[in-house]
Amino acid sequence: MSLVDLRALAAQFSVPGTFIDGRAHGSGHINDTYALRFDQDGNPVRYILQLVNQAVFKNVPALMENVDRVTRHINASLEARNVPDRSRRALTLIPTHDGAVYHVDQNGEHWRVYRFIEAATSYDVLTSHGQAYEVARAFGALQGMLADLPDPPLHETIPKFHDGPARFGAFLDALERDPLNRAVDAKPEITFLLDHEAAFSRLPSLIESGVLPLRATHNDCKINNVMIDDATGEGICVIDLDTLMPGLTLYDFGDMVRTSTCPVAEDSRELDRVRMDLDRFKALVRGYLSSAGEFLTPAERAHLVFSGKIITLTIGARFLTDYLLGDTYFKIHRPGHNLDRCRVQFELVRSITRQKAAMEVVVAETFPGG
Repeated sequence: MSLVDLRALAAQFSVPGTFIDGRAHGSGHINDTYALRFDQDGNPVRYILQLVNQAVFKNVPALMENVDRVTRHINASLEARNVPDRSRRALTLIPTHDGAVYHVDQNGEHWRVYRFIEAATSYDVLTSHGQAYEVARAFGALQGMLADLPDPPLHETIPKFHDGPARFGAFLDALERDPLNRAVDAKPEITFLLDHEAAFSRLPSLIESGVLPLRATHNDCKINNVMIDDATGEGICVIDLDTLMPGLTLYDFGDMVRTSTCPVAEDSRELDRVRMDLDRFKALVRGYLSSAGEFLTPAERAHLVFSGKIITLTIGARFLTDYLLGDTYFKIHRPGHNLDRCRVQFELVRSITRQKAAMEVVVAETFPGG
């Protein structure tokens, strides 16, 4: 996007100062993100400009109502507890000049602006057990702050986002249609997924029976959705709130396992290096317990290990489905990118399965009597 376009879009928002420049920012798969710089009394100050992907999020006004409610609630919670450095510990939306929380351009595209969180970094692959602890603690803290979010419930921004049977059904549909004749190149992955069909209905059945409670959850707990302070190493802010909606704590924790315990990137072609690192899992459990342990039910604790397996399996199914359909959902940067991602997920499922007993011991020792 040209600087002229970025300047024109930035002018729609109540950002103080004079526009300097902007450039693409981050590594997200869904939205287009830009870092803008403004001159404020001689100091360059950054903001985040995002184009919300309407192909993924069909009801952007509902999504932005969620984001506005949640960011206001989190900021109020931090203020009530007199937490220091609050501007870096919660996302803050910058309104348009007419007070809206997003701008609709002439093409019907929806844009928003956040304050930029400086001196903090998000990581696609963690570099230490301490970072794993901090990611889990930050997500657990977010769940805790949302526990008293007033009614009404949050909007469902992507219907059936973590609905296992629906995701498996979408895979079967893609496999049957196979519009680009790609199934021939993914036979081992297709067989692996078919062999795991029963796993997809386990958590939904526990929701239906009332065993597992629905809560306000993030639903996309990738490690790169936590900003880690560059100086202290603390996980200071959870970002990417577009999938905040009613869900399971287990889906959140499972995605932490998926993205924090494997030492290689989710699109690596070095499958021999893919594994679930038990020490990182221990750090995750300890970090999550430190902030979420008080409100987790026994049923939630009992399924923490399974959550890592099912979320990894589900994300792998989504990558495989998108590959079969022609890469229409996730951004790709090379031919076969989504199939590479799928293969990493399924290899990680195998590693989790092999270490299930040891992982259960970790949970039992961290949640005594749980």
